[in-house]
Amino acid sequence: MTAPVGAKQPNRWVLGARPRTLPAAVVPVFVGTACAFGYADTAAVMDSEPPQYIWTRGFAAINWCLFVLAMIVALALQVATNYANDYSDGKRGTDDPTKRVGPPRLVGNGLATAAEVKRAMILAFGVAGVAGAILAWFVGWELIPVGIAAVAAGYFYTGGPTPYGYLGLGEAFVFVFFGVVATVGSTYVQLERHPFSLMTGGAWALSIGCSVMVGCLATAMLVVNNLRDIPGDTISGKRTLAVKLGDQRTRILYCVLLTLPFLILPFVAGLGGRPVGSLAFAAIMVAGTPIKTVLGGAQGPALIPVLGGTGRVQLVFGALLTAGLIISTYI
Repeated sequence: MTAPVGAKQPNRWVLGARPRTLPAAVVPVFVGTACAFGYADTAAVMDSEPPQYIWTRGFAAINWCLFVLAMIVALALQVATNYANDYSDGKRGTDDPTKRVGPPRLVGNGLATAAEVKRAMILAFGVAGVAGAILAWFVGWELIPVGIAAVAAGYFYTGGPTPYGYLGLGEAFVFVFFGVVATVGSTYVQLERHPFSLMTGGAWALSIGCSVMVGCLATAMLVVNNLRDIPGDTISGKRTLAVKLGDQRTRILYCVLLTLPFLILPFVAGLGGRPVGSLAFAAIMVAGTPIKTVLGGAQGPALIPVLGGTGRVQLVFGALLTAGLIISTYI
């Protein structure tokens, strides 16, 4: 895909970081934190038997340092995974620009050497590791194995001798780590000091419900990316889920993933005691275009804008859901 003559070329490392995929990292941290909004931080623990907890509500209830650390971890992991994908596919030769129709890749299109991309990948994973270690220091060391699993999942998506992304398992990774783990984990870093009780149980149930919606939207982004790449991946021997399902069933899967959050939103928000969270339903106004494009049979380059469109759906949905969850705590 060539930029118009005279157009400013994006920085190669920004291009390699794949900004259109970053909503998958940002949204779950905001949503997970919003789920804890009405329950988080204990202002004080009274000296009594049994202990009595004094609860704060609203913005004062959130530990914003932990929020920032969680955001750094999420963004760094997303960027590192993108660099790892670029590095591994570039070394294997499966990002041959003559066989694929997506945006340029650093190694495949000769924008950077494999060694340079490897260093960028290690740096990004390193940033995630340092921020994660600091987060674990303040929250609890139980976060360490979760972080190690996330790093391993990010690298072995297309790295290692048997990449699970080539076995059709990439979507499962995205749903679990950029949906459930990121959302519930962001709630956990705010609530971990509180015992599980009727008071906090609503926050956990709400977070799990929201993680399903967030995970569906993040997975839809990967599905449409792999839908676009079916011809090239078939030639390169990549057995992605889209290759296994075929063109038509992959299009159906994409539409299901993009619409399911809107179908379950009223139940999650209502049963979670945050009815204003249903405000996110307004995001359906930006979901129509990518769904129409996919169902219309768009192929190859015509599917590239759908990736950005899917990211916008996730951003708008996440922003409105976050706002709605927060507003509900004041009603």
